[in-house]
Amino acid sequence: MKTFFWNGSGSKAGKIIAMDRFDSGRSLFPIRQAEAYWTALLSGDGVPKRSQIDPRGLENILEYTFILERIAPGLARFRLAGSHLNKIAGMEVRGMPLTAFFDPSARDQVSEALEEVFAAPAIGEFSLVSKGKLGRTRLQARMILLPLRSDLGDVSRVLGVMVSDGAIGATPRRFGIEDTRIRALVNIQDQAHNSRPVEAGFAEDQADFQRPAKHLRLVFSRDE
Repeated sequence: MKTFFWNGSGSKAGKIIAMDRFDSGRSLFPIRQAEAYWTALLSGDGVPKRSQIDPRGLENILEYTFILERIAPGLARFRLAGSHLNKIAGMEVRGMPLTAFFDPSARDQVSEALEEVFAAPAIGEFSLVSKGKLGRTRLQARMILLPLRSDLGDVSRVLGVMVSDGAIGATPRRFGIEDTRIRALVNIQDQAHNSRPVEAGFAEDQADFQRPAKHLRLVFSRDE
């Protein structure tokens, strides 16, 4: 895999970024679990398909999990999102663009990184911070973006996880980017594993979708 790093100013840097724990020492287990699950689905055909994602394999981290759909260069919207993301945003985020979670000054950088995830394809990992102001405490977050193919074969979906560490508060949070790590997939067939058959996937186009109380509702369907 090819790796490069961006610092918060958007320039590439050669330093190694610690992304295994928050400053508080809290583990980033949901992010590492999602990455391990995605990696296990890699095959000689390339990155996994959206339809291969089985919610049962992510059941204990669904509240942090989301699915994105690419709708334009550097722009993707939420097709599904767990309750943790709704809490951070202070509203249901389904249908919103990913950039809605970011400060205006950070949106160009996240759009550039997102397009790299789709185009390379690549894994994108972000170290985020929402600065404390107006009585709110500083809030750290981590996010990972894992590319997926649609049933048409194009890389236009993302399996993602976002985890925060700290008090969210009652008002919506927006984040700046402290660090970005992009890991482009090179010689993917050499590192791929045979994907296992699955019989379920996240359902996205259900008209009766409701905001989950504690995690995403499991709906078993073969449809995209």
